[in-house]
Amino acid sequence: MRQDLRHRLFALGPFVGLFLVIVFFAVASGAPERYLSAQNLRVVLAQTVIVAVGAIGMTLVIVAGGIDLSVGSVIALTGVICAIGLRDGWPPLLAILAAVIAGALVGLVNALAITRLRVVPFIATLGMLGIARGAAKWLAHQSTVDAPASWVNELAVTVPPRSWMLFAPGVWITLVLAVIMAFVLRRTVFGRRVFAVGSNEAAARACGIAVDRLKLAVYSVAGLFSALAGVMQMSRLRQGDPTVAIGTELDVIAAVVIGGGSLSGGEGSILGSMVGALVMAFLRNGSQQMGWPTYVQEILIGVIIVVAVAVDRWRHAQGGDE
Repeated sequence: MRQDLRHRLFALGPFVGLFLVIVFFAVASGAPERYLSAQNLRVVLAQTVIVAVGAIGMTLVIVAGGIDLSVGSVIALTGVICAIGLRDGWPPLLAILAAVIAGALVGLVNALAITRLRVVPFIATLGMLGIARGAAKWLAHQSTVDAPASWVNELAVTVPPRSWMLFAPGVWITLVLAVIMAFVLRRTVFGRRVFAVGSNEAAARACGIAVDRLKLAVYSVAGLFSALAGVMQMSRLRQGDPTVAIGTELDVIAAVVIGGGSLSGGEGSILGSMVGALVMAFLRNGSQQMGWPTYVQEILIGVIIVVAVAVDRWRHAQGGDE
């Protein structure tokens, strides 16, 4: 009973954190009506899309007991691929499909390095961070790739192209993807196996779960979501830039950890990760409105990651004591 109550309180933690961040900046900005306005909400949600989409895939990876440091580079690579396709006259859907396939293949290569070569996820994905970034610069000839106007450019705009949409199309796409993946993670055999592997890989193998095959699927899906984030990034910039999203993997990981994901594996939720992404977005937005330099934002995010991981470790220690 007591442990169940504690679990519920920790589950509410991300929501409490989001509320406190919003209240703090609403008061500190001196203009709460502006900070809490519909226009600023549109801005925050549009800024959340890239991290939120990447966090959906990262949630699967972290729940399965892994990590993916290549997210930022995959976002740059797939954004460039999508922009090249559009520049060369491909139909928008085909350009997006090419980017998504490329992202999934990167995830598959990560998983093969982890499962076949037995490279730890940290090192395997750290290596891919450099490979994907280099490939993006090679494809783009170390310059930006301008994409012609198409409906893809409207995905991550601040003001939606049609007023009845209220928010950018990318916001609604992210919401739909989050609902689908939340269902997959919580209500399907695949999702239960992901949690089982993250909780105890040896026990999962003993129960007959094909762990290596599961990791291939998990990292491939994560790569797919990183690619979708890359398309959103390209939409926002209206060009493919091989130098963007440096350090975005930290924002994505932070969103999952803030949302209750455990770096030890076996814990996490899509809803929590979405709330974590909102915390990051409101934090950056509030810092910008306060006129704080970017290095202050980076320090705050670093502190939040350390505190979130420390709380997670403390929670596990408390659970072990009981």
